[in-house]
Amino acid sequence: MSEERRGAAAALAAFLMWGGLSLYLKALAAVPAVEILCHRILGGAVFALVAVALTGGMGEVRAVIADRRLLRPLVASSLAIGINWGLFIWAVAHARALEASMGYFIFPLVSVVLARIVLGERMNRRRQAAVGVVALGVGWLVLRGPGVPWLALTLAISFGAYGLLRKTTPVQSLTGLLVETALLAPLAALYLAVAEGGAAPGLGGGTIGLLALAGPVTAIPLWLFACGARRLKLSTLGLMMYVNPSVQMLLAVFVYGETFTAAHAIAFAAIWVGLALYSWPEREAVAPPGRVA
Repeated sequence: MSEERRGAAAALAAFLMWGGLSLYLKALAAVPAVEILCHRILGGAVFALVAVALTGGMGEVRAVIADRRLLRPLVASSLAIGINWGLFIWAVAHARALEASMGYFIFPLVSVVLARIVLGERMNRRRQAAVGVVALGVGWLVLRGPGVPWLALTLAISFGAYGLLRKTTPVQSLTGLLVETALLAPLAALYLAVAEGGAAPGLGGGTIGLLALAGPVTAIPLWLFACGARRLKLSTLGLMMYVNPSVQMLLAVFVYGETFTAAHAIAFAAIWVGLALYSWPEREAVAPPGRVA
């Protein structure tokens, strides 16, 4: 399997897992959003530490921490993903999963713009047209729907920044994940230590067990995403991301009962038309008969 196909498989798995994440968060409805975030950070750090230790990567972790050129972008990416996680948890808890999905529909456009401006990635005319179709769909949702709230914009920008930072930082996926979660872990531990009315006391064993799964639930898709980000063009990664909000939107409407308008339907159709146009395989040049290619 080529590196590009491996990256695509890893990214697709990450987006499917993120798309279904709200199911996990809904099961933790009795736990405050900030406490869920803290458990995700601490659990992710422990999971990443064990994984890095088992793969012999602690030497690279020490090297990254000692190199400010590598540590600085990871500080920024840890803040970006922390903001993203926290807002999404809050959105699901407050029956705004559909609004959150809008943010992730907007994110790929942010990603494509960043790829063009920062990395100089170019697209042919067909793919430019595909991005235009997607932009029209999202624009229609913004104009004819409830508008673009701060929640959707912040989710889109924070995750776009995270993808760019991980794309341009030459650090292995697990190493970067460990450093990011370790940077956030002291704040998470401090909050859980001093917060009044902590989540664990008074909750059933099932809820505590779900909180214990916060590590793998957090770390596995993030690691898969980082693997995909290192092997794919940022613009390709951005458009693949539509798998995530599509699953989110379907769950919000058919499972959680949130309102789905005609504007959502039009935007959804335009987005998938754009995806099909963007991902249509290129034709390979065929040598004329009697000539050697």
